[in-house]
Amino acid sequence: MKLTTVFFDLDGTLLPMDQDTFVGAYFRGLSKKLAPHGYDPEKLVKGIWAGTGAMVQNDGSVTNEAAFWRAFCSLFGENARQDEPIFAEFYATDFQKVQQVCGFDPEAASTVASIKSMGLTTVLATNPIFPAIATHSRTRWAGLKPEDFRLITTYENSRYCKPNLDYYRQILRELGLDAGECLMVGNDVAEDMVAGELGMDVFLLPKCLINKGGEDISRYPHGDFGDLLKFIRRRMAEVS
Repeated sequence: MKLTTVFFDLDGTLLPMDQDTFVGAYFRGLSKKLAPHGYDPEKLVKGIWAGTGAMVQNDGSVTNEAAFWRAFCSLFGENARQDEPIFAEFYATDFQKVQQVCGFDPEAASTVASIKSMGLTTVLATNPIFPAIATHSRTRWAGLKPEDFRLITTYENSRYCKPNLDYYRQILRELGLDAGECLMVGNDVAEDMVAGELGMDVFLLPKCLINKGGEDISRYPHGDFGDLLKFIRRRMAEVS
């Protein structure tokens, strides 16, 4: 089947980062922002992880946003939802400082541009555990614009998380795509390469590799951005 669409992961793929360093900086900034509003830092982190776990386990009955706040409010009370504007203010301001702990690869944006110049559609298939305001910021940190993608998955518009195959099925259904015309590019073996089980092509970018299961990555097409472009050109030539 002809390749029409390339799905990209964001964190560790288009935006280089050490995940633990990023999470630490994120939690420190959020705790500092919310402490004056009565949130104990330790309990706040517990609440964020509880909300994240609820999103990862989401069965599709609600959006990830609803799943997050339901779990978060179970710890802090229903009135905690009224503090959502404070979270939004954090993402618009102090969260921007977290960019300092992330890397930058100019080839990310140029690769996306090259792929679009081939007539292909791009999707930002980042794990939808953040609101759009935070995801769009991280997209810009990578030297890209939200408009570069037909769809960006966020906690507002998604009902599943990676590595649940229903996460990918939701995107395919929403965009009217067949798995066989899509390629998933990412750095996480468990969360990104799983798309292959649906019949999608996959490509692993191991610069910021996450491979918690210790899999042999030689089973997947892999390499740098240059290798990715070569892979796509070969894939397109096969059916031209």
